[in-house]
Amino acid sequence: MTDRPQDVLSSLSIEEKASLTSGADFWTTKGVESAGIPSIMLTDGPHGLRKQEAESDHLGLGASVPATCFPPATALGSTFDPELAARVGVALGVESAIEDVAVILGPGINIKRSPLCGRNFEYVSEDPILSGAIGAGLVTGIQSQGVGSSLKHFAANNQESDRMRASSDIDPRPLREIYLRGFERVVKDAQPWTVMCSYNRINGVYASEDPWLLTEVLRDEWGFEGLVVSDWGAVNDRVAALVAGLDLEMPSSGGRTDAQVAAAAASDAPVAAALDLAAGRMLDLVAKAGRRPAVDGPLDVEAHHALAREVAGRSIVLLKNDDADGAPLLPLSLSASLAVIGEFARTPRYQGGGSSHINPTRVDTALDALSEGAGDRVAFAPGFAFDPQTPADQLDALRDEAVALAASRDVAVVFLGLTEAEESEGFDREHIDLPAAQLALLDAVIAVNPRVVVVLSNGAVVALPFVDRVPAVVEAWLLGQAGGSATADVLRGIVNPSARLAETIPLRIEDTPAYGNFPGSFGHVRYGEGILVGYRWYDARRMAVAYPFGHGLSYTSFAYGDAAVSVQASGDLQVTVAVTNSGDRGGREVVQAYAAPVSSIVERAPRELKAFASVEIPAGETREVSLVIRREDLAYWDVRVDRFVVEGGDYRIEVGASSRDIRAAATVEIVGDEVRLPLTAESSIADMLAHPVAGPIMQEQFTAMRESADGAMDAGIMGDEAIAKMMASFPIGRLAGFPGMGVDGEQLAQLIAVANGDAPSA
Repeated sequence: MTDRPQDVLSSLSIEEKASLTSGADFWTTKGVESAGIPSIMLTDGPHGLRKQEAESDHLGLGASVPATCFPPATALGSTFDPELAARVGVALGVESAIEDVAVILGPGINIKRSPLCGRNFEYVSEDPILSGAIGAGLVTGIQSQGVGSSLKHFAANNQESDRMRASSDIDPRPLREIYLRGFERVVKDAQPWTVMCSYNRINGVYASEDPWLLTEVLRDEWGFEGLVVSDWGAVNDRVAALVAGLDLEMPSSGGRTDAQVAAAAASDAPVAAALDLAAGRMLDLVAKAGRRPAVDGPLDVEAHHALAREVAGRSIVLLKNDDADGAPLLPLSLSASLAVIGEFARTPRYQGGGSSHINPTRVDTALDALSEGAGDRVAFAPGFAFDPQTPADQLDALRDEAVALAASRDVAVVFLGLTEAEESEGFDREHIDLPAAQLALLDAVIAVNPRVVVVLSNGAVVALPFVDRVPAVVEAWLLGQAGGSATADVLRGIVNPSARLAETIPLRIEDTPAYGNFPGSFGHVRYGEGILVGYRWYDARRMAVAYPFGHGLSYTSFAYGDAAVSVQASGDLQVTVAVTNSGDRGGREVVQAYAAPVSSIVERAPRELKAFASVEIPAGETREVSLVIRREDLAYWDVRVDRFVVEGGDYRIEVGASSRDIRAAATVEIVGDEVRLPLTAESSIADMLAHPVAGPIMQEQFTAMRESADGAMDAGIMGDEAIAKMMASFPIGRLAGFPGMGVDGEQLAQLIAVANGDAPSA
């Protein structure tokens, strides 16, 4: 096809244009042979390539080409490292290019609103800044190889329950500040080739046919230049979706909706114009894919597996590592005898269930990795069975075997977690508890050997009722195909853990922000927690948690110096802090910068993550860490003017190792954005006093009233602090004729006109 898509577009019939905007089958688009327009392939991701081996005419979950299964987003987000995410993206792009895939469907960056969401394993964080930064890294890496990415699921796709129809009912502030902010960052920083719209409705409107979402916000405000594709089966009304800004419907409808589009375009000029836009964007995408040089391979399987192992090791969060016999239990001594307990050690769960299921090139197990070269120092007992129908007597026998083994060894390493039957795409969890049989096993092991390391395998957080009774807990997430060896690397100390929690671990599901508003009812789910999502909720309520957002330990220690903050010419903040590795081994520290205004006219969280860096520091050395907080990230969504506004005033900048481990702080003054609202009779006295024109005039009037010898009542109303606070919300239109205020309706009307620029100042 020519590199001038618009020339091709003008030669196509309405029917040919319509055909370009829907799939040919499950994974490929339609081509137009007579115009030299080829079909291209889109395939599932996002943590590995899932390309169907045979014909691409069905979902084919179990029949995809071998590909590297990298750690899913739930693990990758814990690295707090966009550069590492970009390296994963490069590898995904390479594997896609070898298989002649034009677009890989990912990354997914929806907010983890509730730990119950069945698809949380595929999402990055409860925080939009972290989600956006990791997402931008992945997109940049993928597209550096001439392969497109598909940023998903746009937007507010935060549950699996009734996901095809449910309406996410969200007020403007949380929608903009929490659920759209990460998407905005990826679009502006990385320009993904495609954005995938979600299944759900947003405030009653299907995402696939929402012109506000797909055109006004995505294109007009954010400057998105690519193509909008539907999630598979997300289109409710094809013509309405086309006009709203949806360019490509997937998968094929067998020509049914193409005919609807063609018929509507033939008789309706706005539909015809929308079709030209969509077909033109499709031609642009085909042209981009065609510019990628041919890649024959073969895939360097070992190099990509090594990268997967590195990333997995960087994704493991050391939650707890208490003293045992005078020293931390981890890393494990090479001479210690180990009881490796739990079926997950032998049969790892390394990825989530559903459409992102990768056929890995190989799979490492923690049991094999821990046993390598260890001889009889390592022994294994499964302890439990994955099958929930396993008879009680068999479970008893498995538990008894494991307990006997634990009693005979120096350390028990117990692998616990959730199976695919307990969390997956397609359904939400009903609780955050580990299976009862696993908890009973752990209790029995602790009773005979207190030197216990718990290793968790889960796509979303689980409750930790045992945390006070074991010395060490490792959150190993779902780690991809090399997760077993990476887990052994961390347990043995070959890798110093450096990951941090990208989501809060609560004590109880009842404590979580969305509790009572998840998953909704009768097709609606109310986002009643507003902007207080994740750690914002717990911090605002000073609520105890199991482990806070950003938490994670190391085998070394880090000391922080004083924080310094300066305002740059761009308006961004530069935060610098000296961090010293005060331990005896090299390691990484994730330095996190949080910000909040000292006082605000709107509800704000006590602190919000605004910048971070994963910094490698050799033992005994100091690094000056510089973080940039973007001015735009300090803004809140002002519902009065429908735009982001940076409040002026003092901001407290906190730097630390987690949201609740603040090591240094500084205050900086920020010049705010001007917000000038038109005054009306319904505006309050406070609004009027804050107005740059009306305020000084009224203040002068009140001052004169106080100084008047005859204004005793006036002075009482405006001079008493308590009364003044009460009167602040008083509508100014009702001041006319109010006893003692000394102002009439004509004067107020004149003042309002002057303030709004509708009349000259007296």
